Amino acid sequence: MNQNSPPLVLPPGLARVMTKLQDKDRHRLDDTVTRLHTVNGHLWGTEDRVRGALLSAAQVADCKREIDQLNAERNVFAERADEVLGSLADAGRADAPLHTETLASVVDRLSVLTLRIWHSERAAARDELTRRRVPALHSQREELCAALDTLVCDVVAGRRRLPVPARFKLYGRDAAAPAEIKPSRHLRRVVAFGGLSECGKSTSAEFVQRTCGAQRFKIGFLLRQAAHREGLADPYALSARRQAELLLGELNRFADAHVDTSLFTIESVHDDASIAELKQLMGDTLQIVYLDASFAVRVERSGTQAQAVAAKDEIKMSRGAHQVAALADHVIDNTGSIAALRSRLRRIAAPPTVTALRVATPYGLGLPAVVASATADFTDAVRAYGPGVRLVALTGSPGEGSWIAGWSDLDLLVIAEHEALGRVQKALEQYRTALAGAASLGPTLVTPGELSARRLTPRLAFVLHQLQHGSPVLHAAPDLELPTISQDELALAAVRELPQVILTMRRLRAEAGPATLRQLYKHLVLACRLLLREHNQWESGPDRILTAASRMPGLANLSVPSLAEISSAWRDGDTDRAFKPVVAAVDQFLTWYAIQLAA
Repeated sequence: MNQNSPPLVLPPGLARVMTKLQDKDRHRLDDTVTRLHTVNGHLWGTEDRVRGALLSAAQVADCKREIDQLNAERNVFAERADEVLGSLADAGRADAPLHTETLASVVDRLSVLTLRIWHSERAAARDELTRRRVPALHSQREELCAALDTLVCDVVAGRRRLPVPARFKLYGRDAAAPAEIKPSRHLRRVVAFGGLSECGKSTSAEFVQRTCGAQRFKIGFLLRQAAHREGLADPYALSARRQAELLLGELNRFADAHVDTSLFTIESVHDDASIAELKQLMGDTLQIVYLDASFAVRVERSGTQAQAVAAKDEIKMSRGAHQVAALADHVIDNTGSIAALRSRLRRIAAPPTVTALRVATPYGLGLPAVVASATADFTDAVRAYGPGVRLVALTGSPGEGSWIAGWSDLDLLVIAEHEALGRVQKALEQYRTALAGAASLGPTLVTPGELSARRLTPRLAFVLHQLQHGSPVLHAAPDLELPTISQDELALAAVRELPQVILTMRRLRAEAGPATLRQLYKHLVLACRLLLREHNQWESGPDRILTAASRMPGLANLSVPSLAEISSAWRDGDTDRAFKPVVAAVDQFLTWYAIQLAA
């Protein structure tokens, strides 16, 4: 409704009775009556517009469709209001006289009369007959308010009954009431970006598309597609509710056709009314993000004159772009660092979830007694630091139950708040001392913020995936939230990590000697593991990984002794018998890899 249109003022008797409703019902009734009055305002304007002598046939058809839609919405809101207002009635007087209409019907009449008075007063300056009618209209409103208050009083006291509120309007449909469109089950998450000119909407959507695999849409594109499908000449002339339904219909259609796409973004949210209706239809499936930045900052980013940015702002604000901030699920001050912005966007696009993890003790991981004891002491020490330490886990071979004394490292993951990391580092020093050389300790320290912002190395992403699929942890806070890592993400991470592993393998090969056996072997296994992930093969255990890699097209069998043989030779200091076959396998793999990537 026009922002200068009059508000709907309810008569005092009804207003007093409404205060007796429960908070939830009162808020619902306030919202519904406001929406009913807004729809009546739109309906008045559309009925005026359709009478224009210069309208084309297509425009008249659009107006007729909009009028039908608004009338359907009007009845839905009236029925919804009656659901709450009906609870005010005294149900114990079945013999009370029946009134001719419901309370919401009277409120609807009061809404229309309020609009009639407002429009008449605006026209009175140019039309004498209309000016003479204004006092009579005010008298009608006073009488209607008094009658409504009397009816409310009688209904509450049980002196009068109300009819069944259902209106059973069809509007060309078979259903008894307008069917409300709902999000498709394939439409799992939509992020809508709003804000004024040069605030960062497109840049943010592009980042979410690149990092999270989102499908990007402009609202204008979706509306034009829907208009073409529905035979509409101008979708922007429709009510906000109808525009929202068209938008959701297009999103549903695309989601149903692309079921593997779990995230969508829509840009250029400049109409607060239509996005509010879309939010009501979609609920939390739709996350509205408003990007805020000062005018000076936006002018600087634009590289144009301030007047040009101000002109764009004026157009957007006339549509309600600045009002979107009040509706937003997330308001982001986009005057800070790129890192801060992207961290917020990653949390919004792919929020972390509470994960049920399997907790074990160090004594159940197949570790030697001295290693298990030192690990238990470390876990107890950091657990005592309180909620600042969120998770402790041994990853890799201890988590897989294949740790080998004298060969395997202790890969330790600690998730802790930044303020607690200093104490964790002191506990790590005590841990190393307690190990007394029985194992090499490789700690990874990460904050919860880094995880929720998905600032992850490929190795860390794989560890989180393993934990979410049953690998044990030594300590986990009950409300710990972790980003969900899919196999598709791991496959992509493998593509990114493999080049670095190959470069390291070549460096180790150039420095090859018996002392590098352990590193050469582990990097060969890691390279094969990453390569298999890229081919959607998920093997674990070095022997199985090397066997599976040997079946890659064009890669001959990697004749490498078993892990048990190599680790035994390493511990015994007899590396010669294992070194040569490992070097040969490394050379074989690197040659094959170079051929695969040759231009």
